[in-house]
Amino acid sequence: MSDRPSVLFVCVHNAGRSQMAAGWLRHLAGDAVEVRSAGSIPGDQVNPAAVAAMAEVGIDISDQRPKVLTTDAVEASDVVITMGCGDACPIFPGKRYLDWALEDPAGKGVDSVRPIRDEIEGRIRGLLAELQAPGVSTTS
Repeated sequence: MSDRPSVLFVCVHNAGRSQMAAGWLRHLAGDAVEVRSAGSIPGDQVNPAAVAAMAEVGIDISDQRPKVLTTDAVEASDVVITMGCGDACPIFPGKRYLDWALEDPAGKGVDSVRPIRDEIEGRIRGLLAELQAPGVSTTS
């Protein structure tokens, strides 16, 4: 069992919002937070517009692949953040659940994905402040 907090991001396809959120959290928290992402119906690949938008801010998510949501992933996480996956996410007592209503970047170009990316960044910085993980700066 790890002392560091663990966060699971869940969206339907695990190809846009959850991948960008995971990328932001890894970038800002480093090893201080364990990061997972998954989808209730995973896509074939991460949305290329999401990859491009994240690359613009120096975060490479091009090596990520959509993963299926498992009960084990939820059970192993302290915080579960859903982004439009509805009732597909299992609920376990003692977990913290947040639902972030974010626009789905599916089918959108990079110009439309940038504001979603930026909104996710703000939410991740707020989450880090709440988690107060050791060694994490929310201002970098």
